[in-house]
Amino acid sequence: MTKLAIAINTARCIDCMTCANACKMQNNVPSGMLWNRVITEGADSVNGAVGSYPNLTRTFLPLACQHCENPACEKVCPTGATYKDDKGRVEIDYDKCIGCRMCMAACPYNARVFNWAEPLRDPDFNYGDPRVPVRPRGVMEKCTLCKERTDDGDVPMCVACCPTKARVFGDLDDPGSEVSRLRREKPVRILLEDKGTRPQVFYVS
Repeated sequence: MTKLAIAINTARCIDCMTCANACKMQNNVPSGMLWNRVITEGADSVNGAVGSYPNLTRTFLPLACQHCENPACEKVCPTGATYKDDKGRVEIDYDKCIGCRMCMAACPYNARVFNWAEPLRDPDFNYGDPRVPVRPRGVMEKCTLCKERTDDGDVPMCVACCPTKARVFGDLDDPGSEVSRLRREKPVRILLEDKGTRPQVFYVS
């Protein structure tokens, strides 16, 4: 079996948003939407801080689809548009998606975005990997673990472009992989572990 996963070292994240922009360019994500984002934990705003001046702290948490082993989104999808593939990724069949947004409501990580209007891009043409499907208005979108790249044995673009090497990609079912070793040997943080979704994205520091 294959279980593709990402380990993220939050101590290395500097909130540069390279992951978000690399993802956007690779996957032709429209203006006003992000599949991959970085939040500041505990802050009242995206670019906020915790504490009072001069004693301020900022802890960054990169966040996208967690590619859960037990995905809540898949359970509620009435058409089978959301599915787990043979590499352990949670994917969307855009032709089957009817835009009901049940998956969006079920995802505890707020990892999905919806095409409310005709997608706009600046510049006004499609960009990124030409193998990535162009999504129309009225369907869900999210991180695919750069399916087109990872099918070819490459790493997701967010991993390839991270300037601090905060991300490690690999197969959790391969005991010799770096991501598998990190899961075994390091203290890890699983987001919302009590939800029972068993994410394949996890955090180390």
